[in-house]
Amino acid sequence: MLWKWFRNRILNTTTTPQQNPTKEVPNKENVTLESIKTKLKDIDDAQQKELTINGEKVVLIYISALVQTGTLQDLIFTPLNQMEGKLPPEHVLKNSSIADLQDLQVLINDIMSGYTVLYFLEREFVLKVNTYSVNERSITAPESETTVLGPQDSLTEAINTSLSLIKRRIRSANLKTKIFQMGTETNDTVAVLYMDHIANEENVQRVLHRVKNIEYQGFVGMPIFKQMLEDKPFSPFPQHGISVRTDYTTEALLDGRVIVMVDGSPEAAILPATFFEMFTTTEDFYNRWTTASLLRVIRLGGFLVSILLTSTYVSVLTYHPEMLPPTLLLMLSESRTQVPFPPVLEVLIIEMVIEILREAGARMPTKIGQTIGIVGGIVIGTAAVEAGLSSNVLIVLVAVSALLSFLPPNYLMSNAIRLVRYGFIIAGGLLGMYGQIIFFAWLMNHLSNLTSLGSPYMTPFIPRQWTDLFNSVFRAPINFIVTRSGMSRAKKQLTRPLDEE
Repeated sequence: MLWKWFRNRILNTTTTPQQNPTKEVPNKENVTLESIKTKLKDIDDAQQKELTINGEKVVLIYISALVQTGTLQDLIFTPLNQMEGKLPPEHVLKNSSIADLQDLQVLINDIMSGYTVLYFLEREFVLKVNTYSVNERSITAPESETTVLGPQDSLTEAINTSLSLIKRRIRSANLKTKIFQMGTETNDTVAVLYMDHIANEENVQRVLHRVKNIEYQGFVGMPIFKQMLEDKPFSPFPQHGISVRTDYTTEALLDGRVIVMVDGSPEAAILPATFFEMFTTTEDFYNRWTTASLLRVIRLGGFLVSILLTSTYVSVLTYHPEMLPPTLLLMLSESRTQVPFPPVLEVLIIEMVIEILREAGARMPTKIGQTIGIVGGIVIGTAAVEAGLSSNVLIVLVAVSALLSFLPPNYLMSNAIRLVRYGFIIAGGLLGMYGQIIFFAWLMNHLSNLTSLGSPYMTPFIPRQWTDLFNSVFRAPINFIVTRSGMSRAKKQLTRPLDEE
């Protein structure tokens, strides 16, 4: 029963609706001073001050953790002190708006979002002013997606700052922004961006439908929200792109993709995305086409070598030693003379040691983590060989595989590669190269069945249109790339007029 319920939830979320979904509207509660105080009970940083404005008693309510005293003084107290005559406060406070007295929950959400509320006791009139003012992280260079060439600014945790970075680059009214409040407990702000005259309408509606149908307590990061938008949640491969780079996000919008951003997280999700795009970077377009093509070949070749190298070591030594040249076979035999474990167990032990070192280095402070990663790898590797727990050849192979797994610029794809590698090792230990071939066939079948927002995941390896080949494994000179990717199914296919000289 639990499996059926879970499957139905996935289908209801990922299926494109024929019409806008209707949700049950919660009962509204009227706004009173007592109801506001009840909701804010036991919130010690909820401030309530009584004022007198034009002889009328007013209660000022705000959250001190979200509102700085200087902002409160500039936006509320100073205009009220300089008020002339008997002007209504709503005319003096230019940034104010009148609250709906029939919906208490909306008013409480505004207070918890940094608004200051002025409750007029005599006439039961409520004004709210956006006084949100907290310190935010400044715009910095992207640490996880560094490039030598190109812009060096990245998205931040403040969604308004991230939106401004994108809209500085795309100064067009065709850039549409849809804002949603998500999370039953957190009320996170979620923004969906797309180019109205470029993005495929079906893709836009799919994203909007999925966003509206997600019910969750709250999103502490974009990667959590992104997983709820995927077509196949059981796959180890990421099905949507994710980036903190402003230029990469802008390029995706101009290609006809849909961008999803969550307040409090610097990443932007790119929908749809392909398997191949997990191995590309914006620097591929900043470099010459020859250099970009070489780097792409290296990344894709590194993916294949990473998943097959150590499993081939297991297969050859266990089932197919006759495939090796006599000199190489003799060298491997000598290196394993003191190893008491079969090859498959030997490989799994060393792979797990590498994973432990990587995880320990990633979770510790930067300087200590780097020391543990380098010194720990050298010491443990040398000690394992001298103790006869592993061959020196295997240490080299595992180290090379670990390095190759970090070639993809997408961190989630690197994690998927490391996981898939264990499947190849176990298959090679059970059935040799025959097991590797079976697992590789399953992998290709799995990738071919994956979709991203309903579009084939393996584009452009299986191109939707022949022009995709200009921007695939080999990148053509930029003058030849005049059409948008087939994955986007954009309304406008051409990026520029073809008759340009």
